[in-house]
Amino acid sequence: MTSFNGSGAGSRRRGVSRRALLGGAALGLAAPMILRSSSAFAAYPDRPLRIVVANSPGGPSDIIARIVAAALQEAMGGTVFVENKGGGGSNIGMGYVARAEGDGTTILLATSAFVVNPSLYDTLPYDPFKDFSAICELATSPNVFAVKPELGVSTMREFVALAKKSPDKFNVSTPPVGTTPQLEAEVLKSREGLSGMASIVFAGGGEALQALLGGTVQLSSGVLAPAHPYLKAGTLKGLAVTGERRWHDLPDIPTMVEAGWPDFVFETYTALLAPAATSPDFVRRLEQETLAILAKPEMREKLTRTGFEVQARTGKQHMERVAREMPMFRDVISKAGIKVKS
Repeated sequence: MTSFNGSGAGSRRRGVSRRALLGGAALGLAAPMILRSSSAFAAYPDRPLRIVVANSPGGPSDIIARIVAAALQEAMGGTVFVENKGGGGSNIGMGYVARAEGDGTTILLATSAFVVNPSLYDTLPYDPFKDFSAICELATSPNVFAVKPELGVSTMREFVALAKKSPDKFNVSTPPVGTTPQLEAEVLKSREGLSGMASIVFAGGGEALQALLGGTVQLSSGVLAPAHPYLKAGTLKGLAVTGERRWHDLPDIPTMVEAGWPDFVFETYTALLAPAATSPDFVRRLEQETLAILAKPEMREKLTRTGFEVQARTGKQHMERVAREMPMFRDVISKAGIKVKS
């Protein structure tokens, strides 16, 4: 069972004290204070809002964070910016936000690593249920196995057959340990007896993709979003997507199930979460603002063009996903024999 280093939001964060208002004079003095407080909240954020991405720049989480940050800034009238804190399989960034003050200035752009890591690591710097208040779910993206056209293979079966002849001459690039692209690469190697094929793990999806483009690796396992323009241009050859269905504007790339791998479905989700001590009113406001943004046809079209499928869900619905997927990934990780020491 995974042990958590976090001791819970209540023991780590300062609560907000409230003065008791006693007597008519005190009540009379309190009214202007309440009005000022309400006015300040209505104008929020007066200070910049930071969206922490627990991966390096250029990957799918960074792409969607910057799209959402720009839309939130326009909708809320304040400054919203993205800060990348990659490393540790996304644990560094997630742990950072878990320990951040709940003052409404810092939130997390989480990916599927949020639900994978509790089964992957011996210890974590966060508790997914105690240290965060879920704001909303944003979008999902299938993953894709891709190669350079010069490799001369057109299907996953052809790649596997080629790699089996000399597995030590082949390697696969992935984003950080615990991401769904990294897990699916290990599952593929396990199922096909390709333990000799090295996995090259990068700090972010953008760097993993650049390794394929630069010829450092022969196969890339990554989220569709950053690979999408290269697949459309023919710079890369998509062998299979790992969603439940083919991607709408890449109809020639089959799913892994269609390619002959039953139950091989991996997707990467993105969601916004705040430190647990953040004001519930602010969390609700961010939820409402973000869901309204995601409901706009132009935003849905923009995200779809970059390889995301909008899955606008409330914070409550997102935590239902977390509770559902944690045991699912625990089973996948156990069967694949994957474990990382913290």
